[in-house]
Amino acid sequence: MARLAQIFLFALSGLTFAWAFFDPRFNVSAGFVDGGVSLPVAAGVGLLIIAVTCPGRFRRAGLWAALALIGQAAALQLIEAGTGVRYQHYMRPLGRLLTDANPVFPAFVALQALLVAAGLYRKRSSIRRGLGGLFRGWQIAGIIFVLFVSSAALSRYLTVYIPELAFATIIEMISLGNVALAVWALPGESLRTFRTRVLSFLGGDEGAPGEGAACRIDTFSIAAALWVTAAAALLSAFSYEMIPHIPDEGAYFYHARYFAEGMLTAPAPPVTEAFDIELMDFGGGRWWSAQLPGWPAMLSLGFLFGAPWLVNPVLAGVNIVLTYLLITEIYGRRIAKMVVLLLCVSPWYIFMAMNFMPHTFTLTVFLAAALGVALPRRTGTPWWALAGGLGLGAISLVRPLEAVAAALVLGLWALGVGGKRLRVSAIAAFAVGTAAAGSLGLYYNRLLTGSPLTFPFMAYTDKFYGPGVNALGFGPEKGFGWTTIDPFPGHGAIDVGVNALLNVFSINTELFGWGAGSLLFSALFLFAGRKARADYLMMAVIAVVVALHSFYWFSGGPDFGARYWYLVIVPVAALTARGIQLLLQSAPWGAEAAAAVVLMSGITIVSFFPWRAIDKYFHYRSIVPGAERLAEENGFGRSLVLVRGNRHVDYASAAVYLPADFEDGSPVYAWDRSPGVRRRLLLSFPGRDVWIVNGPTITGGGFEMAGGPYTASHLLSQGSPE
Repeated sequence: MARLAQIFLFALSGLTFAWAFFDPRFNVSAGFVDGGVSLPVAAGVGLLIIAVTCPGRFRRAGLWAALALIGQAAALQLIEAGTGVRYQHYMRPLGRLLTDANPVFPAFVALQALLVAAGLYRKRSSIRRGLGGLFRGWQIAGIIFVLFVSSAALSRYLTVYIPELAFATIIEMISLGNVALAVWALPGESLRTFRTRVLSFLGGDEGAPGEGAACRIDTFSIAAALWVTAAAALLSAFSYEMIPHIPDEGAYFYHARYFAEGMLTAPAPPVTEAFDIELMDFGGGRWWSAQLPGWPAMLSLGFLFGAPWLVNPVLAGVNIVLTYLLITEIYGRRIAKMVVLLLCVSPWYIFMAMNFMPHTFTLTVFLAAALGVALPRRTGTPWWALAGGLGLGAISLVRPLEAVAAALVLGLWALGVGGKRLRVSAIAAFAVGTAAAGSLGLYYNRLLTGSPLTFPFMAYTDKFYGPGVNALGFGPEKGFGWTTIDPFPGHGAIDVGVNALLNVFSINTELFGWGAGSLLFSALFLFAGRKARADYLMMAVIAVVVALHSFYWFSGGPDFGARYWYLVIVPVAALTARGIQLLLQSAPWGAEAAAAVVLMSGITIVSFFPWRAIDKYFHYRSIVPGAERLAEENGFGRSLVLVRGNRHVDYASAAVYLPADFEDGSPVYAWDRSPGVRRRLLLSFPGRDVWIVNGPTITGGGFEMAGGPYTASHLLSQGSPE
């Protein structure tokens, strides 16, 4: 009978997967699938878990694990995230969960809540004893408070925000309770064996926290790096479609393209109004990106090899190795392995590595700079310090505020705050490396703006948004007026609090994608763990990054999590590992903690990753590819392509294919902005074939041909757009 039930469950699982991929309700344009497909996929995996475990002693654990997986997938369907520029929220007001949502989703979450409540009630005595043996009342309250305030994104009205906070916290508690019941249902001997194998895999702690061990690259770190690179590359190819989606990315992309051609700036196009790209500035017959040169210089290597979309995935793999080396130096190999494993299943880390933003590269040079301080503390050689100084200076070429944060932390660390002081020769080498790399930025500034202290970005924002609106500090003039994601005008104390709450929420959601909250174990360690010197170093990095960004008016927005705080990802992962270690070493729940982390991370891979990749980042900000496909199919060649539609979405989607040199034989994509602009374009490109394409806002889908090829004289004779 059990065998028949197992066969039935396998068959039902297969049917569920078939339903997910063949039901037209889950299909969207371009042959892709809707974010709702993550629920039937999770259900199919859940049925597989039940089928595998139903014949033996793991049956109850399998049922609870499947419930946790499907329950989180159902809860995600109650969230409104989407491809727009907005923070995700549960349907608001919450009454819409019963009226607007598919009734299956809230019904399943309610069923999960009832089952979990009943299961926890039966184990209430052992839960009380276990918590009492590990934590004091105020520590439990502190952990719950962190999960509470980070459970939902801030809303404009408290009458909306407070109920959502409460509801989101309940969802977290349901998920946590469900995972706990799943691991408690495992046989005791299996849990003990699992814990032994986990500790054996992690290895011993060579040295107490803060003393570390000699670091080296090994098979584990290489395998982890390859996994991350492959995962990020697949997401970049299939979810992000290998093109920029955010205005910053578009400017970086073109910046890197003309750097790859050996140009410091590009020749200005003849009709600048038709090439209106955010963060691109004109002057003196030249055209340049307002962004700093560090990241475009690195991204240009991707253009040289014909695959700019692979640069961040490769850097993410490099960062895994650097993180492993650094955390081994600081904590020892056991914590280093835990941190690396956490990053390998981190949605924040991997999704950040699929885009064209500079944050992954900023982390690369920051980790290199930190190693440049850590290694000379053990070896005494100044050469590592020189390399570290070059890394610190390189940060200033990418994101200057992060360079200030890194300089404060690493400078004090090198001088002996929180550990052994470096030798004078190493400190001098670190300073020389920093000055050498950092001076390149000053020289670049002088070339573009005429002053080494005036950044092109600040010159751009002063020019187009108003003097001083983007500078650090406080005042009513700060900000660009983005009321949807910056609700209060200017920058003051309330903005500091709002930005902090939004970023803490983003980290709790995006860092590990756990239904119980990504900050669970780090909060546990902060309130209940015994701190070592290395832990205070991690907390110092977090505090400095957060404090410095409090002087800036913008939180970073909803693009790729708390991206302005991205340098905290390794410290928060380290504190999370310390929280897991605290439970691993405890008598009552050590084995359960390890099993819970594995289960929650597995649920993230099966449920959170596909939901986020499809629901949010596929066609993010409505940017779609397709202009290059039309060029290939119709043989545009050396032509002028007039793009109809809006500046954003339509022209922004096509502008990523602009050549650095308009005379190189490639199509030139111009915005068909108005009859007057079109006429000037046709006069400026008289010898080219002219094609006209309709953008996505006109077609309601992708790019479509509207006409061509025409001669410029023919279109000029028409007197108005086709």
